[in-house]
Amino acid sequence: MTTRLAIGLMSGTSIDGIDAALVETDGEDVIVPRAFMFFAYEPDFRQRLRAATARALELHAPCRDALIDAVEQESTGLHAMAVHRLLAATHTRRDDVAVIGFHGQTVAHRPDRRWTWQIGDGATLKAATRLPVAFDFRSADVAAGGQGAPLAPGYHRARSAELGRPLGVLNLGGVGNLTWFAEDGRWGSFDTGPGNALIDDWVRTHTGRNFDDGGRVAASGICHDNVLMTLADNPWFDAAPPKSLDRNAWDIGALRGLSPGDGAATLTAFTAETVRLALGHVPAIGRLLVTGGGRLNPVLMGEIAARCGVACDPVESVGWNGDALEAEAFAWLAVRVQDGKPLSWPETTGVPAPMLGGRLA
Repeated sequence: MTTRLAIGLMSGTSIDGIDAALVETDGEDVIVPRAFMFFAYEPDFRQRLRAATARALELHAPCRDALIDAVEQESTGLHAMAVHRLLAATHTRRDDVAVIGFHGQTVAHRPDRRWTWQIGDGATLKAATRLPVAFDFRSADVAAGGQGAPLAPGYHRARSAELGRPLGVLNLGGVGNLTWFAEDGRWGSFDTGPGNALIDDWVRTHTGRNFDDGGRVAASGICHDNVLMTLADNPWFDAAPPKSLDRNAWDIGALRGLSPGDGAATLTAFTAETVRLALGHVPAIGRLLVTGGGRLNPVLMGEIAARCGVACDPVESVGWNGDALEAEAFAWLAVRVQDGKPLSWPETTGVPAPMLGGRLA
């Protein structure tokens, strides 16, 4: 199969902006990242996006809603702008791009009820960019009984094919997820629990900052072990993978009354503890390669290494770009949508058989 250029667009559960990656790939094992750009959301749009997420949780199922529909169209326009700016910055001709992979924005995720909700209008993005758009990547998997997430593990497997096993690729976005590879060829993936989302929300509420830059807020406090135990005392962690969860699945009422530093320290330890609990479900892993924003938090990285007893390195240590990896994955997945190849597997989402997915505008 010949390679082609694809653009991947990712707006994750951290709700900070759009990752845009240009990748040359055959949707299999040939992967050549060409460029990456990040487009931060303006604070007012970020607030509207959070409001749409809160509204989606109130509605209990995907449906038409004036607020969510308006945010969807605004979000789609911002993604179109990201495509145009990426093409201009890289001097890439539009006609040289085969497809856009448009993840959209997850506003609610309930695979236990067999639905998931990513907003983003593929047809509008196609009209605005005049390029084919692959979108709605998760719905078919969830409808077939899968978790619908995570979807990057196939890309992790392709990118890491030359690396030693056993190995784990840990993505610390708003939600954490792990892709693991055993020495004997087995592999799998699942959400580990909250990634940065709870830390970000706490820091935003108590300091006005969008995230704990460098782990400084957490470093100023101490972990309250009794609160940590309360957070970790949840049957979700005992459930066998594959499994996934919504960004807003956790109640942090147990932290009420803690100082900003102590709350951040406790939530940072909680995220690290969820990784330790996740590793208890998989064969022994000697090394974790960490991607996503969490890899830039030295306090969190140190907590994970200490609690899990494994080497914990940013993916840059093997030449990957941890900011771009998820967007690259959706470029790779978009090519697979075009070619009619599976996007998920029983090992990655619990779907009964390798699953095609996505729609093509």
